[in-house]
Amino acid sequence: MLRWALTLICVSAFTLTAAAAGNNAVSARSCSTRANVIKHLANKYSESPVAVGLAENGGVIEVLTSSKGGTWTIIITMPDGTSCMVAAGEAWEQLPKVAAKGPDV
Repeated sequence: MLRWALTLICVSAFTLTAAAAGNNAVSARSCSTRANVIKHLANKYSESPVAVGLAENGGVIEVLTSSKGGTWTIIITMPDGTSCMVAAGEAWEQLPKVAAKGPDV
């Protein structure tokens, strides 16, 4: 689980850096207040938060999925309150939790 969380944070950080360096118009369209982003994802895709974590840069990473598990979105909310959609897709599948077998798992 820890490795999954670290991978998610790394992918998110890379995506945000690439978006900021690449196409500012796209990143500006996918950012708003957290309330607006959550409302948009709930209304359009029936998504709600299912996981949350704190990134090293102070941002809060959230994973949202639809209740039927069809769609998913990853957002980051920065300390100033701005939330940006980092990644989105389909065919979300919730994996069952398994007991950790050691400190690295």
